Formats: sequence, C-alpha cells, structure tokens
Amino acid sequence: MMNEPRLNLPELTVSELSAALKRTIEDAYGYVRVRGELGKVSYHGNGHVYFDLKDERASIAGVIWRSAAPRIKLKLEAGLEVVITGRLTTYPGRSQYQIVVETLEPAGLGALMALLEERKRRLTAEGLFDEARKQLLPYLPAVIGVITSPSGAVIRDILHRLADRFPRHVLVWPVKVQGEGSAAEVAAAITGFNALPQRGALPRPDLLIVARGGGSLEDLWSFNEEIVVRAAAASLIPLISAVGHETDVTLIDFVADRRAPTPTAAAEMAVPVRAELIVDVESLERRALAGWLRSQEARRNGVRSAARALPDADEVLAVPRQRLDHAAARLGRALRANAHIHHVSFSRIGGRLSAHLLRTQVERRRERYAALALRLRAGVGANVAAHRMRISREAERVGALAERAARAMDNLLDARWARCERDAQLLAALSYRGVLARGFALVRDRAGRPLRTAASVMIGTPMDIEFSDGHVGARAEVVHASTTPRAEPPRRRRRRDGDPGQGNLF
Repeated sequence: MMNEPRLNLPELTVSELSAALKRTIEDAYGYVRVRGELGKVSYHGNGHVYFDLKDERASIAGVIWRSAAPRIKLKLEAGLEVVITGRLTTYPGRSQYQIVVETLEPAGLGALMALLEERKRRLTAEGLFDEARKQLLPYLPAVIGVITSPSGAVIRDILHRLADRFPRHVLVWPVKVQGEGSAAEVAAAITGFNALPQRGALPRPDLLIVARGGGSLEDLWSFNEEIVVRAAAASLIPLISAVGHETDVTLIDFVADRRAPTPTAAAEMAVPVRAELIVDVESLERRALAGWLRSQEARRNGVRSAARALPDADEVLAVPRQRLDHAAARLGRALRANAHIHHVSFSRIGGRLSAHLLRTQVERRRERYAALALRLRAGVGANVAAHRMRISREAERVGALAERAARAMDNLLDARWARCERDAQLLAALSYRGVLARGFALVRDRAGRPLRTAASVMIGTPMDIEFSDGHVGARAEVVHASTTPRAEPPRRRRRRDGDPGQGNLF
C-alpha cells in the first residue's frame, strides 16, 4: 500500500514546480545575512558579478547585479572572507538557489588586512606613493589648516604645541574621523582647503594637517579609503598625516608629504622653535658683521698696496707728452697740405660751373621758395588764428590767476603783519627797556660796554647811566667792592698717581 503511486496528486509542469519553489524560498528567506569565503569569482562584461560562497561543508551561488556593484568598494577575489546581506532566490534554468547581494563587506581583521594590502599594491602601481611626488613643507607657514574632529583632544594638543613653539593662524575644518561618511568628509575637507582662493576673505592655508587619535584598524579605516588617499595625492598644499599612534599605519601616511607619529609631532614638524630662530639670527648677525669688517679691512689693505704700486705721474705722462710734441711739429705741414688739396678740389669743381646752370638752379629754387611762401602764408594765417584763440584763453586764465594771486597776497600780508605784531610784542617783553621802565638803570663805560660789577669800575671812570626816559653822564668817585665772595662750583679733586680711588691705608 505504501509503495503504490499516488495517482490522485495534481500534475505540474517543470516551470510550475520551479515557480512554486521560488515563491516558497523567497517567502521563507526574504533577507538573509551570510558569512563565508569567496570561491570562484567571475566579472561579467555587462557589469554583473557571479561568485560562490562556501564554508567547510557547503556552498551557495551568489550574484551582484550591475545596479548594486558600485556600492561594493573592494575587489572580490577567491579566498576573501566576507559578510553578505541579500535576498535568497532560485534560478530555474539550472535548478539552483542563489543569493542576490545587496551589501558586501569584509569579515574580520584578516580580511581587512588583505583588503588593505591589495589596495596598497594597486595604488603603489599607479605611482601615488612615489617620493618624487611629495612636496617640501614650508619653513614657516603663515596659515595652517587642520582637518580633525573639533571635540577631541587632538586639536587641543596641536594648538597647544603651536603656541609653545611658534604661534600661527590656524583654520580648523571639522570632520568625522570614523564611522559612516567620515572618509567622504575628510576628502571633502582636503579638496575644500585646496579650492580656497589665494587672497580671498578666508586665507588659504600654506600647510595641511590631517590628524586623529589612536584606535583599532576598524576605527582608522576611513583613512585607508581610496577617496581619502586620492584627495591627499591631488592636494597642491603640502600635507602632514598624523593619524593614530606611532605604530598605526594607514594608506594616507604613504601618500602624504610627511608622516608624523602623533598629532603633537605634526605640530612640531609644522613650525620651528621661535627662541631658537632668534638665537640663530643673532648668531648670523654677528658673523655677518665680522665678515663685513674683515672684508673692509682686506679692501683697505688692497687699496694701500695698489697705491704703493702706482707709478710716478711724470713716468706715466712722458710718452704721451713726447707724442704730443711730435704731432705739434707735424701739424703745420699737414695744414698746408690739406689747404692745397682743398684748393685743387675747389678749382676742379669751379671749372664745371656755368652761368646757365646757375640760372637754372636759381629759377628752380625761386619757384620752390614761391610755393613755400604760399604755404607759409596759409600756415601763418591758420597759426595766428589758433594762437589768438589760445591767447584769449590764456588771458582769461591769467586774469583768474591774477585775482587768486591778489587774494593770496592779501592773505599773506595779513599773516605777515600779524606775525610782525606778535614778534614786536615778544621783543618788547624780552627787551631790557621793560626792566628800565620798572625803575632800574643800565650803566655803561665810555665805549658803551655794560658794567656788571663794582670791581670793574675804577675811580674817575666816566660812565653813562641810561634810564627809561634818557641818559645821564657820571664819573666814579668812590668804589666800594663787596666783601662777600662769589660762590664757586666745587672743584673736582685730582687723584694722585697710582691712587685707584680706594685710598691708602699707610
């Protein structure tokens, strides 16, 4: 009974059975996430990718349609361990089931390292890591651009180190340094700094620092992305990579112009120490001054040596003086010979001249001069009219200037008159006649010199006494000199020879 065929089952075609299986599998396993190792990988010419996903006990086919292929950032090859997310379906033409891939990413650290090495080999083959492409860092950049997270300790370490060594203007482009979209933000920051104009409102940096603190390989993976590496390679601004700690290595380190082990070391590479520069400049200044003094002394010695080596003036002028005497002796004969030669030439030319030729030349010249006279009269008339107009304009200008000159002269005379009055008042204030007006008198000797002390007056000396209202003549009869000595400034005590100012104890 059990082995009898079930004749009451409905009869299905192969296509109907395949469609039913397809619906059952797609309904039961709409989306799955599978981890395995890639087997055979085939890139089709129309953009589709076919592969086998396997482990130690089973294998399943997979396909990546052309529309989803651009989202897969890594190159698929056999042996790569991956994690796939997609839809499970069947392929009726071969009676097999397969996974239609939506996302694909490497699984585990080993896969990331394999992907990193593969990407490094490919970019090296393109020449992005060649030393010939690297630029020299500016010695003292005016503006430094920093691409990092604004909330981490990295930016504080960089700013603190720059302030200690040589303060510079810093522009910070805030970016995400890990996670979804971080690689695109870092690449956009590098490109944005390079797109700034040279003399725009926001200054263009002379140096870029891409910085991030330490972390695992997954945390630093954004700086291994191809978009970041290519943006750093295309940067026209010198770039320092300061990603992770000294043991962390990313692909941006190979393409950057300089690699710093830490963000603090990047700040030290960016600027020199200001105190050391000052010391170096002072040392160079002293060396330059000493070299200049030595050079001047050498030139001075050279001039003295050259002056001693110069010959006597009579020796230098002896030969030219002798040549001048010989030339003066030959000058008379040469002048007579030259005059004879010119006389013969003039006689030969005069023989060819005739009255008819002269009349023809005269008539031709007369006609030419008549034509020139007509042109001259016309030109003079036009020139006179033009000059008359110019003279009238200049006359108006001279009149205006004369009026301005008159006003300026009046202003100048008023200013000079006020200045004279001020000077007269100042002279009256400083004149000795003001002192005489207050009741004092000025005593002079016969020669008109003022007598300032009684000791300079002798008995019988005639004197002239000037008051504010006139002069009175007088003669000295009694002279009483003051007995109070005049105060003299203290004299500086001379030191005895050999006395250093300490004194002698003996």
